[in-house]
Amino acid sequence: MNAITRTEQARLAEPAVTFSLNGRDVAASAGETLLEVCKREGVDVPHLCYKEGLETAGNCRACVVEIAGERVLAPSCCRAPVAGMKVTTDSDRAVASQKMVLELLLSDLPETAYTRGNEVDYWAEKSGVGKPRFESRAQPAADLSHPAIAVNLDACIQCTRCVRACRDEQMNDVIGLAFRGDAEKIVFDMDDPMGASTCVTCGECVQACPTGALQPARGAAQHVPDKKVDSVCPYCGVGCQLTYNVKDNKILYVEGRDGPANHGRLCVKGRYGFDYAHHPHRLTKPLIRRAGVPKTGDFVMDPDRVMDVFREATWEEALELAGGKLKAIRDTHGRKALAGFGSAKGSNEEAYLFQKLVRTGFGTNNVDHCTRLCHASSVVALLEGIGSGAVSNPVMDVTKADVVIIIGANPTVNHPVAATWMKNAARAGTKLVILDPRRSELARFAHRYLQFKPDTDVALLNAMMHVIVSEGLVDQAFIANRTSGYEELRKNVEGYSPEAMAPICGIDADTIREVARLYATSKASMILWGMGVSQHVHGTDNARCLIALALMTGQIGREGTGLHPLRGQNNVQGASDAGLIPMMYPDYQHVSSPEARARFEQAWKLAPGTLDEKPGLTVVEVMDAIHHGDIRGMYVMGENPAMSDPDANHARDALAALDHLVVQDIFLTETAYLADVILPASAFAEKTGTFTNTDRLVQLGRQALNPPGDARQDLWIIQEIAKRLDLRWDYGHVSEVFDEMRRTMPSIAGITWERMERDDAVTYPCPNEGDPGQSVVFVDDFPRPTGRARFVPADVIPAAERPDTEYPLVLITGRQLEHWHTGSMTRRAAVLDALEPDPVALVHPLDLDAMGGRPGDLVTIESRRGKVSLYARADESSPRGAVFVPFCYYEAAINRLTNAALDPFAKIPEFKYCAIRVTLGGEPPVQSSYGGGQALQQAKKAALA
Repeated sequence: MNAITRTEQARLAEPAVTFSLNGRDVAASAGETLLEVCKREGVDVPHLCYKEGLETAGNCRACVVEIAGERVLAPSCCRAPVAGMKVTTDSDRAVASQKMVLELLLSDLPETAYTRGNEVDYWAEKSGVGKPRFESRAQPAADLSHPAIAVNLDACIQCTRCVRACRDEQMNDVIGLAFRGDAEKIVFDMDDPMGASTCVTCGECVQACPTGALQPARGAAQHVPDKKVDSVCPYCGVGCQLTYNVKDNKILYVEGRDGPANHGRLCVKGRYGFDYAHHPHRLTKPLIRRAGVPKTGDFVMDPDRVMDVFREATWEEALELAGGKLKAIRDTHGRKALAGFGSAKGSNEEAYLFQKLVRTGFGTNNVDHCTRLCHASSVVALLEGIGSGAVSNPVMDVTKADVVIIIGANPTVNHPVAATWMKNAARAGTKLVILDPRRSELARFAHRYLQFKPDTDVALLNAMMHVIVSEGLVDQAFIANRTSGYEELRKNVEGYSPEAMAPICGIDADTIREVARLYATSKASMILWGMGVSQHVHGTDNARCLIALALMTGQIGREGTGLHPLRGQNNVQGASDAGLIPMMYPDYQHVSSPEARARFEQAWKLAPGTLDEKPGLTVVEVMDAIHHGDIRGMYVMGENPAMSDPDANHARDALAALDHLVVQDIFLTETAYLADVILPASAFAEKTGTFTNTDRLVQLGRQALNPPGDARQDLWIIQEIAKRLDLRWDYGHVSEVFDEMRRTMPSIAGITWERMERDDAVTYPCPNEGDPGQSVVFVDDFPRPTGRARFVPADVIPAAERPDTEYPLVLITGRQLEHWHTGSMTRRAAVLDALEPDPVALVHPLDLDAMGGRPGDLVTIESRRGKVSLYARADESSPRGAVFVPFCYYEAAINRLTNAALDPFAKIPEFKYCAIRVTLGGEPPVQSSYGGGQALQQAKKAALA
């Protein structure tokens, strides 16, 4: 079911009309402009300020047409036809005016265009406009202060497409039109240089610019690509579609594509974070640890000296050692002595084959991936209460909601394109309610912002439910017909009045009441949340409360309602769906179910009783099991637990203690540095496969590049390891793996490979071929045995480690806009690393002042597990007493400090809360595998030259 926005509904309500265009009758659809009709009818009319998707401006006047009976020419881009209107686009008067506009603009443009797609040149040539007769005015100098975007205002025609892209689409309000008359020009903030502005480098202005006045730095858009390859973004869970422009097996630049999740929009990572694939650190040959070189969790990597630790090997030697040793451990110590970590960055097919290898080749369910570190608690609560771990509604439904609650999430940083739809919705009248201890950029668009105290989610949410219950705002019919367990929850929230919870959560009772009423009484309310909700020892309880809010008010199962945990990595949803978790087979069929085991034993041609009936160990449990001597060998594909795990020193020591560690990756990551065998794999743009975004949208990623050197496709490597474990697999093409997935996963049974190649994207559930896919689910019932959703009460549970006199502050970790996850990709992307090159801690200005510090000072953060030194950044988004640090910096690996305490239900670590102290000074961050190394520094200089 494909929904439309309120604006689109209004346009469709307008009647269609018939009018005359160049002497023939044509029909105009509801809401179309004259220019849109001309484009549809194949009538060429020059246009420059118009761009599909942007609000019309009508300021260039290149698109003027003649309308019978009217004294002046009309701009076709902002004029709607009426019945009986007679329009002429090619009259002498209209053509003369069009050509004059183009000639005047040409006179001010540089002779050599800054981009191959200069639209003024295109329309001038098409209209027969030659060399202009007018002298050029004095032109401004180029502004090359930004690492990603070159500003050439001598090519600016003041069409304002960049202004509208920045202001209306992205709603960043960086670009403006300033001054008057002959001095009028495009400015950034208060006429700052581009490099000093608040630009977030989404590149929407570059994509909108018709002349190259704004263009990719270093003239990338002037190169002619050999080919264009349609694919999807390799970063966050939004799943933006894009096009790679490729020449000589290198990506020149990236353009946004009109995909269901992004409609042409991209963020800084999607647009500029592609050149990591060409980085000199790429692994190009299999590596084997040199004899006598010890493994230790306390290390400093130097990628320029990698051959001091490893030696090159042939594929045959590396595979025999990698697979042979894993097999020997299995046969000697038992199948539970092995474990595997797959990747949410890989394709669905890779995730499926990897978990199949662990379950059939290792013989254990000890398989997991980074979902354990992000939304495991959300999935547990959703499976328990709803019966499905997937989102109920797509992100785009915020444009159809009356009220949107966003809690524990920072979409402008973690899901930037999704955030643009939220900002657009707020502008159109949707009331955003932001609940978060940290003030995000999205808060400035909010109807209400509730900055509650860290670790008090349950107190606040239970207080909201108390209001809804006590004031009779529940949906009694929905509760009676579609839920169970309400009475127990109702009794539980009786003790959570807003007045009692206000001192605990820091939000006054009246505000709690207002927000609760707003959510409960609107026609359509939606909840989105992030890892600020999930990464706690009470993360499952937090999610249970959000589910209960939706159920008690009936705000689920309709457009503009529902529950949406925003997925962090590009394929964390798909990897979980494909069974890359220790307690579930593909499609969330529990390993303890005899029926599920029988189905997969039959599908995988195994003897009855072969598959293990006990859930495997999770990520953190595996590390503990290594220390206990229970896990002796591991196969890690595309994960970096040495950086991403909590208490990273503990994780690194565990990895170093393994008898045998096989790592399959594209770089020498911190985890790979501890390996016995390293297998060079394929980067995202070097493979074809499907990826499932946060909306349950299965999309096709296409191969644009060949892997470098002797690096191989991940699917090939997995199969080769499988052969060494006595598995006889022979998948000739990725489509064969996908077809097997369809046969074992009812949710995608109706999606064929042929359909993926044709349509690029299909939403699941799609049980039958030809089904359109369901963007909104739980419309009539819930996928639980009873068909009813279940209320699960939650009580306040404090964090596992609270501040005290010794460690008086709170550490919050997360991502930042320019970098992603552990930084192994984005810190090797030249533009992204130039934008954010150094490790920073975001400290409230008053806290920084209180310790006698200034922005840029070196500070040391210390917890009971370790300490790191990095640079202070004054930032009011963090509340007083809390410090925020991104976890992408190896030289200040903040997960050395975080607490490995687990949520008892989901086994997710408490990344979002631990006690710390901060002092001025310390040792400067060590030279890292990213910021250090002579080869890398030379590569950066060359890339930015």
